[in-house]
Amino acid sequence: MARSTVALCLSLLALLLPACGDGSAPGNRSITQSQLSADLHTLAHDSMGGRLVGSEGLNKASSWISERFESLGLEPAGDAGTYFQSFDLAWFSLGADNQLTVSGAGGARAPGHGWTPSNAGATGAAAGRVVFAGYGIVEPRLDYDDYGDESVRGRVVLMFEREPGVADPASPFDGVVTTEASREWRKVLVAQERGAAAVLFVRDVHARPDVDDWAAAHENAWPAEPRRIERFTLGAWSDKITIPAAWISAELAETLVRGSGRTLEELGIEAERATNGLGVIDLGAAAVDLSVAIDRHTTPGTNVLAMIEGSDPELRDEVVIIGAHHDHNGTDGEDVYNGADDDGSGTVGVMAAAQAYSRAAAAGDLPRRTVMFAIWDAEERGLLGAWYYTLRPLFRLEGTVANLNMDMIGRHEEVPPEGGGRFRGLEVQSAESNANATNILGYSYTPELAQTVQDANRFDLELHLRYDNNESNLLRRSDHWPFLQNGVPAVWFHNGLHPDYHTPNDTPDRIEYEKMTRIVRLVHEASWTLANADGRPTLAGFGPKPRS
Repeated sequence: MARSTVALCLSLLALLLPACGDGSAPGNRSITQSQLSADLHTLAHDSMGGRLVGSEGLNKASSWISERFESLGLEPAGDAGTYFQSFDLAWFSLGADNQLTVSGAGGARAPGHGWTPSNAGATGAAAGRVVFAGYGIVEPRLDYDDYGDESVRGRVVLMFEREPGVADPASPFDGVVTTEASREWRKVLVAQERGAAAVLFVRDVHARPDVDDWAAAHENAWPAEPRRIERFTLGAWSDKITIPAAWISAELAETLVRGSGRTLEELGIEAERATNGLGVIDLGAAAVDLSVAIDRHTTPGTNVLAMIEGSDPELRDEVVIIGAHHDHNGTDGEDVYNGADDDGSGTVGVMAAAQAYSRAAAAGDLPRRTVMFAIWDAEERGLLGAWYYTLRPLFRLEGTVANLNMDMIGRHEEVPPEGGGRFRGLEVQSAESNANATNILGYSYTPELAQTVQDANRFDLELHLRYDNNESNLLRRSDHWPFLQNGVPAVWFHNGLHPDYHTPNDTPDRIEYEKMTRIVRLVHEASWTLANADGRPTLAGFGPKPRS
């Protein structure tokens, strides 16, 4: 394109978007600022009540989205011929009669006195000898096993929280991004599968100080009054756990490890240096008697799923997923957390891409592969809707070509000088410096997919490939992550954090609709390429990535 034509197109972009920066995918022109703005003003309106998980506001949003999918003539991709995929979210309250006795540390203790129950465990009792298993991690993809060939049948397993090299960009796991294998419930399940009777977690005191106020820690874990925003896990996960688990103080752990002839800190250093896992360490006569009572509750979750079936008989069983999440943080008194950017922007982006496919199909242009339009629930509570889909996918995960995730595509990234912990690991930067930019995360896991996105960028956007190995932990903070962990190439389109993130100021009037429109057009263009290509992107290996 000649320089004068480029200048004219950019200067008139806001007014003449359908004529400038168009993609080649059929229907791309139908993605417009006006439609995105109208939809987002509906979705992020006060009447939706901040779309908290399990709320009437979120149910209203789900129904509104499904009605749009139906009006577009899209096929339902949920349960029993509907647009909804339902699942259970589990949350917990503390029951009665919780106590712990540690040999050599006095009599029975109530919670808050050097320990507290973990909701990663189940109601139950266990008594017996204690063994130590490093971090309690098993990760076959990295040939890492803290148990080795050792049996822990009938034993109580003591282990560190977190993972080796948790602050090391070159750690054997995901660099400074917290690895999935270090989740509490995954560690408990691994121990249970190896016959353990219970699990005890202790702070990795060689890396950071122990809890200094166990009464406060217990109250924070098990508040007397319900939280405004509850802490959830997937019911499908918690259903698997049958053994109790608890957190204990470093003081109690020191008593237990004394029989090994090492201190807790020395064991921590050994565990850090064990490249393939520490193995199980006998702790002599160390024993505990643990009783945990936890009441389990459920809240319904709902993904909204639609699709347009592929036209190629040999490829239609493969699928490209365009996704976003529609839940947010509800209300707090008079304050409504509208979640316009997070993630109303991505949700209406998915709806716009769905409309583009619908209009193309009406004109006879169908993708070779199936394309799914997925609105995930409970992202804010731990990516739980997307995790559930990976457990119960409509299409085999092996047949899922790519997941294109849009989350916070409506603003410019802005990191203020005194931003605090919510901007941890991110360089100070102005909104103006990111006015034409969006970040692509997941690129180091799937370089071929990232290249497809770059090749599809006919929309004059700056694409920043960064944050895959960053202490902000951004990479695992949106719905592409469960797909990456299950072998599916996935990238996240993310404009970045800003001072209104997770505040009542995240409202639709603050959205940058012109740039947002180009991002949605890019996602649509890339999805069309993926849905029609002869080949498909691959997933790179796991392990440490270049720091970003």
